[in-house]
Amino acid sequence: MRYLAPSRLGATISAGLIRSTTPKPKTLSPFTAIFRSTTNTTKKPSVTFTSNIHTSSSKMSSTQISANAVLDLIKQRRTYYPLSKDLGSLTTERINEIVKEALQHVPSSFNSQSNRVVVLLGAEHEKLWDLTTETLKAIVPEDSWASTAGKMAMFKGAAGTILFFEDQTVVKGMQEQFAIYADRFPVWAVQSDAMLQHTLWVALEAEGLGANLQHYNPLIDAKVAETWSVPESWKLNAQLVFGGKTGDAGEKAFGAVEEKFKTFGSA
Repeated sequence: MRYLAPSRLGATISAGLIRSTTPKPKTLSPFTAIFRSTTNTTKKPSVTFTSNIHTSSSKMSSTQISANAVLDLIKQRRTYYPLSKDLGSLTTERINEIVKEALQHVPSSFNSQSNRVVVLLGAEHEKLWDLTTETLKAIVPEDSWASTAGKMAMFKGAAGTILFFEDQTVVKGMQEQFAIYADRFPVWAVQSDAMLQHTLWVALEAEGLGANLQHYNPLIDAKVAETWSVPESWKLNAQLVFGGKTGDAGEKAFGAVEEKFKTFGSA
């Protein structure tokens, strides 16, 4: 079966507005890069994650990590407010590397690869929250503005923001190529984008950072596209604000797992 090949795979706009194509082949699995900061000293059952990095030579690489190590990171991923500009020893290059690896390897339906990302750091990150503030100022009632202004200042005080998009050209192309599934491709694209958001949130947690996920789209879509030369076909879905943690995450309540889980049969 032939699949549509999107024209701009792996495109990422960094804080310096440098566009990059598919990253150079690496010998390490992307899972190693994302989870390498997690250590597991106890002997626990492990699983093998095998990633196929699509290069001209189609080389395969794999590594073994404990499933419990992955689950521990998922548990540690929390929403943090407020965040600081302190990234510790994490460099711009390392942040971009993490984002590119996740962008390339998070799954998508029919390998359509509709996810797109913009990374904003430093002054570019602050510019995003200035334009968001300007946009909201025009529509939020004056008697409610103080609270909104405080939130904007809090987000601006973080170190960076990752913007998540879907390329609608890819989605529409898949709908045309596989018409029987036309009504499902928009849903599947959102699901893939959600996986990318969670993967990057967990990866940043693995590097010791905190994050929170925001959704000021579609209010800011036009200004974002104009400011960072985002293609018209890229639809903004979410904004992941990240930075240094300034405190603990709040308490999180859990419903009984028995009410959410069913299993049948045995291995």
